[in-house]
Amino acid sequence: MTLSRRAVLTGIAGTALLTSPVFAGQAGDGTKRLAIQISDNDPATFNKALNVATNFARGMSESGDFYEVEIVTFNAGLHMLRTDTSPVMDRIQSISSSIPEIKFSACGNTIKGMTKNEGKAPPITEHAGVVTAGVVRLMELDDSGYYVIRP
Repeated sequence: MTLSRRAVLTGIAGTALLTSPVFAGQAGDGTKRLAIQISDNDPATFNKALNVATNFARGMSESGDFYEVEIVTFNAGLHMLRTDTSPVMDRIQSISSSIPEIKFSACGNTIKGMTKNEGKAPPITEHAGVVTAGVVRLMELDDSGYYVIRP
């Protein structure tokens, strides 16, 4: 009896799925990872994102789980991390000093665009790192086992 190529490949794929200890959305090391997308200039969204991040951190800490959170800003959402326009800058400073597992990322492409439009670089909080592109960063985080949400 000869097996078709499709049957062999289906069997291999099925075996891989059944024996794999890592499921989609998990990195496999026990650390819970959350990425939050901010792409709109909306103070209510900024506050929701910070609430989600801190509530997640609190829950993970209380249960003894390891966790990481990254809030990625791009497009108009970059205003969340601008020291001259952010309505949540005090919260960002407080969170950065009290919950180091929460990181903030600013899109370099958006910074370049704002610099071109405004004639100078927008002032970004010292609590944020700059990534090349916000969308690319979210894709990298997704590939690394982060759950990506948009509040």
